[in-house]
Parts: sequence; structure tokens; C-alpha cells
Amino acid sequence: MSIKKGMGRLGWIAMLTILTGLLPLPNFGFCVQAAESKLDLEQILDHMEIRYTGKSFTAQFIQESSVKAMEITDFASGKMFVRYPGKMRWEYEKPEKQIIITDGFKLWIYRPGDNQVMTGSAPVFFRDGKGASFLSDIKLVRKKFKISLEDSREDFFYELKLIPREKSLDVTDIRLSVTKNSYTVVRVITHNSYGDENRIELLNNKFDVKLDDSLFSFSIPPGADVLQIDE
Repeated sequence: MSIKKGMGRLGWIAMLTILTGLLPLPNFGFCVQAAESKLDLEQILDHMEIRYTGKSFTAQFIQESSVKAMEITDFASGKMFVRYPGKMRWEYEKPEKQIIITDGFKLWIYRPGDNQVMTGSAPVFFRDGKGASFLSDIKLVRKKFKISLEDSREDFFYELKLIPREKSLDVTDIRLSVTKNSYTVVRVITHNSYGDENRIELLNNKFDVKLDDSLFSFSIPPGADVLQIDE
């Protein structure tokens, strides 16, 4: 993937790591009950598909992105909006405002402070699983990944390991923490071939909310610097 106009690696990494990873945090009032009986992997995936397919939801997120080679860790937070199938909007509030929008076909990354817009193809950008894009169409998990059920240190969650069926440098594996009582994904940890880690925790998930079409479209502001993301 290349960009027609250059950016520093840190700036580009910050853009690309928007949606993938988690931060071990205090409870924040989050409470679940452990399931009474153990389920196998296929049963867990079935329940996840029931939970997400055909649904819209919102959540707050907290993100930790670590770049191993530079020994740098960045933190971010904001709110996400998702509507099945394929529509997502991530509004970054800290450390600076940034919006990532896809209608399932096009992608826009807008940095209002710089009046800069990056645009490209959503299927190309998200194809290897980065950006937690599978949350907008959970059936992609079975199609695009080899999945295993891992031992969990936390009684309230199932831990799934996803390995892309198509190898890439951007994503080597993804770890999901899924609540046992509601089959909600509350943690996404993504690793790449460089040893970097992106961690996102999803808080206050609200399902079946009404989300307007305008949330998943974007009009480029006058005078904005437009960068095309190329393959």
C-alpha cells in the first residue's frame, strides 16, 4: 500500500492503527456472568453471528498502539458506529480529532486539524482484517480466518485467535475477547509481522440503535488536501 503524498511513518501508523487493539483496563462498571456450561468453538461463533448479523451498534473505545522498532506507544479514545453490512464510523476524540468512515465500498480518513482527507477502497484497506472491519459483518470471521479457541485467564470471556487465511505483513493474528453471557466482542488485539501491537477495548456497547445513512458517507471539505491510498 502506498500514498501519493508522503507522510512520516509515525503519522501513517497512527492512521492505520485506528481500529485495532485493546488495553487492559479497570472494570469501568462492566459486569458479566460466566456461562454455566462450556461451548465449543462452532457454538460460540454461531452465537456471535446471531448477536451481530443484521444489527447496528455503537460503543466507546480506548486504543493502545505500540510500534516495537521505535519503542513508541500511543493512546487514543473515541466512539464508534457500526451498521451491518460493512458500514463503520470511528470518531477519534483524543489525542486529536480524526474520523474514519466507510460505507462498505469507499474509505475516508479525515483529520480536521490539518484539513486533510485520505481516501481509497474499503475492501482493499480492510481485506486482511485490520480495522476490526469484521464487526460490521461477523460472518467474515469464518470466511477470512483460521480460528482457534484459546485458554482464557478471565472467567467471563472466551478468547479466540484469528489467523488470516491470506498471509500479509499488516496482520499476522488477531485476538478477540468475547463475553460469555452476551457474545459481545469487547477486546480486539492485532499483531503484525513487525512485532507491533494494536489493542482496542470496546465499552458501553449498545445494539439495535438507529443509525442514519449520513454517518457513513462523507463530503470532502472545500480546500482540503486529498491523499489517495493506492494498492
